[in-house]
Amino acid sequence: MTKIIRNVLLLIAMISSLNAAQSISSNEIKEIQNLELFKKAKVDVQQGFDAGSVYVLNVTVQGRSDKIFLTKDKKYLIAGDVISTKTGQPLEVPADLKPTLGKEAFTFGTGKDEYVLFTDPECPYCKKFEEHFPKIEDKVKIRVFYFPLDFHKNAKDISLYVMSQKNYKDKVNAMINTTKDTPAFKNKKYAKGEKEKLQKHLDSQLEVAKKLGIRGTPSVYDKDGNKVVWAAMLQKYGVKVQ
Repeated sequence: MTKIIRNVLLLIAMISSLNAAQSISSNEIKEIQNLELFKKAKVDVQQGFDAGSVYVLNVTVQGRSDKIFLTKDKKYLIAGDVISTKTGQPLEVPADLKPTLGKEAFTFGTGKDEYVLFTDPECPYCKKFEEHFPKIEDKVKIRVFYFPLDFHKNAKDISLYVMSQKNYKDKVNAMINTTKDTPAFKNKKYAKGEKEKLQKHLDSQLEVAKKLGIRGTPSVYDKDGNKVVWAAMLQKYGVKVQ
């Protein structure tokens, strides 16, 4: 019972201190990196935050991004999610968005509120999100990255098709309206070398998604790297999601 109470208090302390989390120093990251378990498991620490009772670490393990928790005495590692009993949401730290710079397929919107979006053109939730984009175009600036999921068989080709459009208006129209049955998509002809160039650009977006640990779509971040729930984002701008 004492152990359970101690663990509950630890989780409460972590959750309550999240908003005040500060980046830890490079020297502290080096010390953590040199822990025996980290070396054996080939854990590479990308970022670290001091969340009060623990360190929250963004790491890669054999090339795969993950988030782990380390007690301040560096004796115990906590894997998995820590869930807030108040919000029901996992304890999160901001993602490092530096790898995304200049890699986006295109930027949607002319507003001041900046976001990063990873989307799949055959994901139903992505389509539901994006159908409302015209209503928020003057309020947001969204850097769009394509992340076609393997089980959506047309998603990669539709991604390339959207990226192939020559101007902003056509890209937005293709993003929102293209399906596997769209005649312009089905009949699209690419110039020599064009599709290979587009595929290379798409591959760079997939590499960024891998670094951020993206596993599903839509995945949305604000400019500071905080995860955003897409429906809540729309509601912020007065758009009701049915």
